[in-house]
Amino acid sequence: MSTSESLFEHGRKAQAERDAPLAERMRPKTFDEFVGQDQIVDPGRVLLKSIAAGRLPSIILWGPPGTGKTTLARIVATSTQADFQPVSAVTSGVADLRRIVGEARDRKGMHQQSTILFVDEIHRFNKAQQDVILPHVEDGTITFIGATTENPSFEVIAPLLSRCRVFTLQSLTPDQMKAIIQRALADQARGLGPMHATLADDAMGHLVNIANGDARIALNALETAAYASTPSADGKRVIDLETVSDALQRRSPMYDKSGESHYDTISAFIKSVRGSSPDGAIYWLARMVESGEDPLFIARRLVILASEDIGLADPQALPVAVAAQQAVHFLGMPEGRIALAEATVYLAAAPKSNSAYAALNQAMRDVREQANEPVPIHLRNAVTGMMQDMGYGKDYKYSHDFEGHFEEQEYLPPSLKGRRYYQPSEEGAEREIGQRLERWWHGKAGDGDA
Repeated sequence: MSTSESLFEHGRKAQAERDAPLAERMRPKTFDEFVGQDQIVDPGRVLLKSIAAGRLPSIILWGPPGTGKTTLARIVATSTQADFQPVSAVTSGVADLRRIVGEARDRKGMHQQSTILFVDEIHRFNKAQQDVILPHVEDGTITFIGATTENPSFEVIAPLLSRCRVFTLQSLTPDQMKAIIQRALADQARGLGPMHATLADDAMGHLVNIANGDARIALNALETAAYASTPSADGKRVIDLETVSDALQRRSPMYDKSGESHYDTISAFIKSVRGSSPDGAIYWLARMVESGEDPLFIARRLVILASEDIGLADPQALPVAVAAQQAVHFLGMPEGRIALAEATVYLAAAPKSNSAYAALNQAMRDVREQANEPVPIHLRNAVTGMMQDMGYGKDYKYSHDFEGHFEEQEYLPPSLKGRRYYQPSEEGAEREIGQRLERWWHGKAGDGDA
């Protein structure tokens, strides 16, 4: 490459850096600049010790967006003097991986330089694509660094995961977010220092709150707000709350309908309803609605909750849940969320009993583990003359022929005689059910469980 071409390329890169978004320009270049994640980047922890020893393992960086996964990977590569080869699992394929592996093998053979393959959003690679990486991690051709917002135990194939050390990144704290924002405002070379911008206190609080631990969102919104703020006569800009709010628009939900957040959030919702907390249940419902969760998925969970956790303690719980499902199906969103809210509060505030569910589980266990005896002959239906001759239905007692529409008889196979699967609770309407059964059973139905 000629000198003029080299100067041109240098100028082009410099211009690209100046034109990059603020979050990209302010990306830390050293561990000293890196904010947060002390559980990983503290000098006494394993990552920096491994780098110092020249024995960096393949790693997976797992954490929410904007917490420094890509930045950390770049700093690690710089600290090890390795060649850094970044790819995105969204846009790259097997051909790209094989090219990088081939170049890494040549680089190691000719220059004794190692290669770090960084795959952003590794959870978007399918099994075949991840399989391509595996043998080259095993033989040391590349050091692999993957970044993901999803739980790697679900999204990364087991052989590759077993050869990587997983580091979990946490959402940035409000103080850490403020430090990153203040640095961007003050930085003369890469940040907004030349604009002489300051951020009003209430604007700072709103920016930190809505960015939700995501430094990328905060910095890019800050840059938009700074350029939208009119400078005073002395050239200074005060970024106010209204401008920041306009730049942010709305909070970015940390939620992926197909990922771990989906399962964590619905788990919190279910446990809040089961635990009789209308406030907790409504909050997690709001999180799901705001994040665009499938409303029929939520409605199905309500139907299950009504059957499993409320049961006969409130026999109206299931009709309420089914009505909410029908309302959501009929109305769609956003109106359907109102029916979901009504059912959620009703179920959370209802008395709880899992007795029917427990009875079914115990009966199914007996079906699996006990001999499956024939149906007792008095319970069989004699639909032919031959069946009548064989005694089908003989001695069956038709309940409506007796006082109170009840008469004792055995309904279980002989080996299970006297078994009590259903044990009514003392909660809500089930107390009355229990009392009624006790009146029927008392002195007639045996000694309880066999």
